[in-house]
Amino acid sequence: MSRNRSLIFLTGLSLAGAMAGSAWAQVATPAAAPAARQAASAEERAAYGRLDPLARSVFWSREMEVNPADVEAGVRLAEALRQMGQFDQAATIAQQVLVTQPTNIEAMMEIGRTQIARGQAFYGIAPLEQARALAPGDWRPLSLLGVAYQQVSRTADARQAWNQALTVSPDNPEILTNAAMALVTTGDARGAETLLRRAVAQPAATQKMRLNLAMVLGLQGRAGEAEQIIRRELPPASAERNLQWLRSQVVAPPAETTAPASARTWSSLQGG
Repeated sequence: MSRNRSLIFLTGLSLAGAMAGSAWAQVATPAAAPAARQAASAEERAAYGRLDPLARSVFWSREMEVNPADVEAGVRLAEALRQMGQFDQAATIAQQVLVTQPTNIEAMMEIGRTQIARGQAFYGIAPLEQARALAPGDWRPLSLLGVAYQQVSRTADARQAWNQALTVSPDNPEILTNAAMALVTTGDARGAETLLRRAVAQPAATQKMRLNLAMVLGLQGRAGEAEQIIRRELPPASAERNLQWLRSQVVAPPAETTAPASARTWSSLQGG
């Protein structure tokens, strides 16, 4: 009996040692590496494209982490950052895209848009001219060039760029709106009205274009027509704020209206 007990005891030690060894093996074995993230599908990318700039910036940042050479992610991230007012970061990301793909006209145009939005259009002209040369059949670089030229007081060049853009895309409402808003900054509200009426008559016209027409009508003292458009497009509180702004521009002396009207105009440019 004693011998059997000894055998059982020894056997118990052996089992315990085996269990300890198993536990040690579990601790010592490294955890399996997490699966590498995959780029989002085309459907996911399209869905995020409809969200606000902050959500888009987070999404496209993650896509660039998956693949830093993803040019679509780079352009879309730059766009979202620009719309959030983060102009330095937007320009940097767009430039990185051009390092990967030097002939990417979307990145060139995004640089142009960013420099226009920050009020430094001079630095956007070179990439926009390069985009125009690479895509002569695309109206967008021409339209943006018109905005950039106008911002640096190259009025004749701006007019020529917009005329070329309209040759490529006749009666395009975005081009017409850009040209019209440029005329407002020079004091030609009547000429701007003509172009804006052509723009809002197009099926692709946007609310912003119709409100620009209302602004131009109001600045000419035609408050009744302006009010009809504004109240049709905006909820009551927003409509009243816009009408108050227009009344202040009409009542103020010309020298006082130039700066606010110009600032409002540049923020209204469609930019292609």
